[in-house]
Amino acid sequence: MKVFFWVQHLLGIGHLRRTLSLARAAAAAGIETVVASGGLPVPGADPGGARLVQLPPVRAADRYFKQLADERGQPIDDGWRERRRAALLEAYEAARPDALVTELFPFGRRQLRFELEPLLARAQADGCRVVSSVRDILVEPDKPERVGEMLERATRWYDLVLVHGDPAFVPFDATFPGLDGIAPLVRYTGYAVERAAVPSSGDGDGEVLVSAGGGAVGEPLLRAALAARPLSAARDRRWRFLVGEGLPEAAFSSLVRAAPSGAIVERARPDFQTLLARAHLSISQGGYNTVMEVLAAGLRAVVAPYAGGHESEQTLRARALAARGALQVVAEDGLSPESLAAAVDRALAGPPLSAAGIDLGGIPATVRLLQGLDAG
Repeated sequence: MKVFFWVQHLLGIGHLRRTLSLARAAAAAGIETVVASGGLPVPGADPGGARLVQLPPVRAADRYFKQLADERGQPIDDGWRERRRAALLEAYEAARPDALVTELFPFGRRQLRFELEPLLARAQADGCRVVSSVRDILVEPDKPERVGEMLERATRWYDLVLVHGDPAFVPFDATFPGLDGIAPLVRYTGYAVERAAVPSSGDGDGEVLVSAGGGAVGEPLLRAALAARPLSAARDRRWRFLVGEGLPEAAFSSLVRAAPSGAIVERARPDFQTLLARAHLSISQGGYNTVMEVLAAGLRAVVAPYAGGHESEQTLRARALAARGALQVVAEDGLSPESLAAAVDRALAGPPLSAAGIDLGGIPATVRLLQGLDAG
C-alpha cells in the first residue's frame, strides 16, 4: 500500500509534527509513505521511514492567516501558486498512492484550495482513496457559510474523515456544527500521541520544562516564565526553556542572556517527550501535540493557551482538561509573572495529570484505518 500525506503549517509546527508521527507509524507498518510539506522547513523534522518532500514553502504573514508569504516574506502571487501547484502534482504523480491524506482540509486551509482541488480531482480520477486528517477542535469559521463549504467539499471529494480525538472528551461537533452532514464518513481515532522510550537518567530529571511549540508566538510565555521562577515554589528546581526555531535569533539570544543560574535556555530538541517524561512540571501553550504529550506523561502542568487572531482551539482544549482537574490554565490576557507563578504553585499542590478515560491510541488506530482502505 502507498499513502501520500499533504500537510501545511502556517504559524506553529503542530500540524507537521502530528502528520510526521502518523507517517512514521504508517511506514513502520510497511506502508510506502510520502509526506508533502508546504510550510517552512523545520530543523530536525524526522519522517522516519517515510519520505519527506518539501514543497515551495509558504507561511502566514499575520496572526489572522489572511495573507500568505513565501520563504522570503513576499506575498504569494499567481505565478507562485502555479509553481506550487505543479510541484505538488509532480510529487503526487511520482508517488502514485493508493490513498491521499490531507491534513485539516477541508475543515481549514481554505487559502490552499488553488492546489488542493486539482490534487483531489486527480486522485479521484485515479481511483485513489481520499482521507481528511483533522484534530479534535476546529477554529470557529469567520463566516457562517464556511461550514456549508466544508460539507460540500467533504461529501464531494472524501471517502473518510479521521478525527484525531475522543468523542467522550471533546466531540467533533462541539466546534463543527455540520457533523451530521458527514457522519457516515467520520471515524474517531483517539488522540495521536507518540510514546517515548525513557532512559533512567539524564536531562529533564526533576526539572520544570517550559516550551512554546514552534516559537513564533511563544515569546510572551517564555519571558513571563523566566520572571515567574523566583516567585514560585519551584524556584530551587532547574528550569529548562525550549525555544522553537520560529522565534528570531535576536529574541532567542536575549532570552539566553536573561536566564539566571539554574535556568537553561536552548533551542527545541527532538527528545522533547523524553524530557517531559522525566520532568517535575510542564509549562506550555495549549497546542494539541504538547498538551496530549504532557497528559500521556502524567505530569503536573500549567498551560497558557495562545489566543491571538481568531484562535480559540487551544483555549477550548485547555479548559476541557482543566474542568477534569487535569491542569492549571492562565489566560493569555491575564499572563504575567505573578499569575504564572501562582498557577505553578497550584499545580505543584495538586496531583499529577491522569489520562484516565481519554483515548490516546490515535496513531495505531489511524494506521489500521488506512490499511482498511487498502483491504476494502
